[in-house]
Amino acid sequence: MHRFHLKKGEWKFYLYLIPIAVIMGLPIVYIFCHAFKPMEELFAYPPRFLVKHPTLVNFRNLIQVSNGSAIPWTRYLFNSLVATAGVVVGSVIFSTSAGFALAKLKFKGKKLFMNINTAALMFVSGAVAIPSFLIVNQLHMLNTFWAHILPSIAMPVGLFLVTQFIGQVPDELIEASVVDGASHFTIYRKIILPLIRPAVVTVIILSFQSVWNNVGTSNLYFDEENLKTFAFYMGTLANNTNAVAGQGMAAASALIMFIPNLLIFILMQSNVMNTMAHSGLK
Repeated sequence: MHRFHLKKGEWKFYLYLIPIAVIMGLPIVYIFCHAFKPMEELFAYPPRFLVKHPTLVNFRNLIQVSNGSAIPWTRYLFNSLVATAGVVVGSVIFSTSAGFALAKLKFKGKKLFMNINTAALMFVSGAVAIPSFLIVNQLHMLNTFWAHILPSIAMPVGLFLVTQFIGQVPDELIEASVVDGASHFTIYRKIILPLIRPAVVTVIILSFQSVWNNVGTSNLYFDEENLKTFAFYMGTLANNTNAVAGQGMAAASALIMFIPNLLIFILMQSNVMNTMAHSGLK
């Protein structure tokens, strides 16, 4: 059996890394514990970090309220799955193709487009909510699935990371492909995409998390209840009940929404680390 041995001097790094890892893991532990707290522990003073008597009552209350809803929760879940899948696929295609053009092709206005994307990194979603609504309205996409998908496809941080990652691909490799008669699309599909797999996975994670937890599109672009997302539905269940029961259901719904984000990050986190490392190299 292979034994774990520390090399000389490595223990110093673990003295720093272990406390940091514990501190960063505490919010995750709290989310899980909070969802299983009975009412007396939810409102205990001083507040308790860990659950003492775990219970499923919060989840049972959540199920009971959802069963009494006029629109089944499966409809909201379906909307979220369609919206998430559309944004993830669209973000990957847009980020990788645009990143390839910005990193390796020469055309007029290239620097301007790069500067615009860099400037877009400074804006949070709330700052562009009104312009986004006006554009969606002008395009007649209100109360359609396109309103869930199209405004979220353009992801500046994803394009920035992919562009930096593609920049590390040797120009000689692309030049040799051009000499062999390969088109830009062939180079993009057969050379670039296989080489930037870590960056693609990072875009998948970022786009998934941004859409799965997003309630802004449901509030901004939709009047019809049957087109809203699962995240919006989870929030309304907790808010439309009395304050006491609502706290427990809010804790349970927060855990339900958090688990997919945690799983997808755990499964793909190594690729994220590779992307962050390569995006800073020149």
